[in-house]
Amino acid sequence: MSIPSKYDASQVESKWYNYWMKHNYFHSTPNEKEPYTIVIPPPNVTGILHMGHMLNNTIQDVLVRRARLQGKNACWVPGTDHASIATEAKVVAKLKENGIQKNDLSREEFLKHAWDWTDEYGGVILEQLKKLGCSCDWDRTKFTLDDDMSESVIKVFIDLYNKGMIYRGFRMVNWDPEAKTTLSDEEVHYEERQGNLYYLEYNIVDSDEKVTIATTRPETILGDTAICINPNDERFTHLRGKKVIVPLCDRVIPIIEDEYVDIEFGTGCLKVTPAHDENDKNLGDKHNLEVIDIFNEDATLNSFGLHYQGKDRFVVRKEISKELEEKGFLVKIESHLHKVGTSERTKAVIEPRLSDQWFLKMEELAKPAIKAVLENDEVKFFPQKFENTYRHWMENIRDWNISRQLWWGQRIPAYYFGDGKEDFVVAESREEAFEKAKAKLAVNSSGVESSLKIEDLRQDNDVLDTWFSSWLWPMSVFDGIRNPENEDIQYYYPTNDLVTGPDILFFWVARMIVAGYEFKNERPFENVYFTGLVRDKQRRKMSKSLGNSPDALKLIEDYGADGVRVGLLLSAAAGNDLMFDEALCQQGKQFANKIWNAFRLVTGWEVDATIEQPNSSKIAIEWYEATFQETLVEIEDHFSKYRLSDALMATYKLIWDDFCSWLLEMVKPNYGTPIDAETYKSIIAIFENNLKILHPFMPFLTEEIWQFIEDRSPEDALIVAEWPKNAIINTDLIKQFDFTKEVVSGIRNIRKEKNISFKEKIGFSILNNENSATIFDDVIQKLGNLESIETVNEAVQGALTFRVKSNEYFIPIAGAVNVEDEIKKLTEELNYTEGFLKSVQKKLSNERFVSNAPDQVVASEKQKEADAVAKIETLKASLASLK
Repeated sequence: MSIPSKYDASQVESKWYNYWMKHNYFHSTPNEKEPYTIVIPPPNVTGILHMGHMLNNTIQDVLVRRARLQGKNACWVPGTDHASIATEAKVVAKLKENGIQKNDLSREEFLKHAWDWTDEYGGVILEQLKKLGCSCDWDRTKFTLDDDMSESVIKVFIDLYNKGMIYRGFRMVNWDPEAKTTLSDEEVHYEERQGNLYYLEYNIVDSDEKVTIATTRPETILGDTAICINPNDERFTHLRGKKVIVPLCDRVIPIIEDEYVDIEFGTGCLKVTPAHDENDKNLGDKHNLEVIDIFNEDATLNSFGLHYQGKDRFVVRKEISKELEEKGFLVKIESHLHKVGTSERTKAVIEPRLSDQWFLKMEELAKPAIKAVLENDEVKFFPQKFENTYRHWMENIRDWNISRQLWWGQRIPAYYFGDGKEDFVVAESREEAFEKAKAKLAVNSSGVESSLKIEDLRQDNDVLDTWFSSWLWPMSVFDGIRNPENEDIQYYYPTNDLVTGPDILFFWVARMIVAGYEFKNERPFENVYFTGLVRDKQRRKMSKSLGNSPDALKLIEDYGADGVRVGLLLSAAAGNDLMFDEALCQQGKQFANKIWNAFRLVTGWEVDATIEQPNSSKIAIEWYEATFQETLVEIEDHFSKYRLSDALMATYKLIWDDFCSWLLEMVKPNYGTPIDAETYKSIIAIFENNLKILHPFMPFLTEEIWQFIEDRSPEDALIVAEWPKNAIINTDLIKQFDFTKEVVSGIRNIRKEKNISFKEKIGFSILNNENSATIFDDVIQKLGNLESIETVNEAVQGALTFRVKSNEYFIPIAGAVNVEDEIKKLTEELNYTEGFLKSVQKKLSNERFVSNAPDQVVASEKQKEADAVAKIETLKASLASLK
């Protein structure tokens, strides 16, 4: 096969991805091998590939491909999340474009539109992941609304309900007026915003006196049912037992006393609106206050809103403050910085709302999950710092509001049959619910036969929180809820690694750990690797609104998937944000080109089996194999600590510096001459080992070169090759070559400075004060293009010199340079260095400086002194050799 002169990723990537798919390399079934399992954090079915997905899935693919090379049975389960709020919003928006309102449709009609939308647009992101090279087991692709997945969710709901852990309660919840559903506490983001504090006067009944309150939400006065004062506030003792009139609506409400009121805040008087504030609701319950809800589900005002009925809350805020001012109730307005809760999904300002919802008791459920991470080390976090965040949330956990007022999702399996609060049953099917309801009625009516018909049952309209399905993900993808003893769940569970962002530590990671111990009595995964956020060069979070998020597929088109993967990983330290710069992808592309050119160089050599292997090549290969083994240990250590960026950098340096820049230079034949067969065979074997450790990071390039090296059967593809084995490391050889590198660099520097052609052979002598080994002399002679290497007992006159440690090296320069000019230049440099040394020594002789300066500053000055002394010795030796 002829090897193209340039590496063209666009011609390579689809070829090898299709090849891998055709030969089923990604698919896994239980066997005798050690399993290695990852479940993908399921992206929203509505999603498209963005930089966060690129980083997260590249990391997963690196881990999976490495496990495959290590001989493990690697299984990476892909899938998507139905994303109730986001998907329903998109479907509603699409319907609106066609002039259809959700409320005009039946539930079944709406769900048909939702499924049509999902079939058309859903799963796009999974196809995009293939472009990145993700080696998922696509045969196992799951969707959280698949029938078997939904059945698992319902089974879990019923199990927890039967254990008394799920209950229905009328509670203050976080209401998203745009999505028209409740949210859990974790789905609310609090951000500081500049608002106003409105000071309002309420008239006291049967008195000319007034009481002033301060509020950030003047529109909610229409729901006020009390004014509260602190019983210890002497300013208001005369108000005990009195009543006030709510402005505009003229409702008479009591003045109550409670120590909850902060004497220092505002005016010391608090308006109490139990329907619209959780703390007010607690006060209302304690003092038996009336509850008046003034909002519709979209946060417009209802019939309690007087002439503002039907208007949005923020419009009313402006209008009512103006009316209050005109009628003399508004005393003043002050600027006020306060925290506002917003919906994670729609960004709408959250409205506290009283509502009947389903809740899951979390306190007992959380205990095994707390121990697993914080005590038993059964689940490990990388970086470990996220344990503190986990501890804070888990130890202060609240009951989970698991119901959502949506149609897209798993419908809550509760069936109502009467008007009473307890007139419902929970069951997997309507038929089972009917039997349960009849039995419940029979008990309640002392055995009198009920007239209930199955069509009388009304199933709860709400669906379950999307996270209530995804918290089962590591189990449900292997059907471990419905069939807990099946072969897949027994083999693949618990999974090994989870790669995710810290932003869903509460939503997903913690809850999966809880579910694992509740339903399998076992951890769901062993390690959690938290990626950072992908930010731009200005440290801004990537977002569509800022226009700073590059098109992921365009990056792949421009730099190749391998180039993008390298670009992302080079700066992706675990848990630290990545400052993305396209230059990193260019660096990845250049690395691919470097390797390709190295391969072309090697395969361009003519091989002669009759030539004996030069000693320089033999020792060079021994050195590289030792260096490879040392780097392999380093790489494996990085992988064990999930420092994938460091693992890639170690691989990058090994191949770019040690292999391309040193080894190939040491073994390549002179121009126009062949290479010996033994060296060529060793270089190809080394190249193959390099490809193996690079494959997880750059799968396409490495497979392309691997298949070019020789015709291989599908069983011998790189993707299923064997990870290099560890061997004894010759550390002495590595140290000796580090010394050799400095010698070669010294020769090259003199050649460059004195403009001595690298094609011209030169003389070379060594004053071996270090008693250094001569094992690499043949390499030095070749790389320096030296006539010979002569060992001398004293300085060589008329030669240029340099030092490595205490060794002196001499290069005769007769006729190559002007001796007088060289003496003048070296003398000037010697005088300058001696002056510099005096200034440093003066500073170090100052006891005050040495005593007061930081240790690192003193150490730095001492190092300067030592360097100057060494340089002076070298310059004097060079001058002596010229005179």
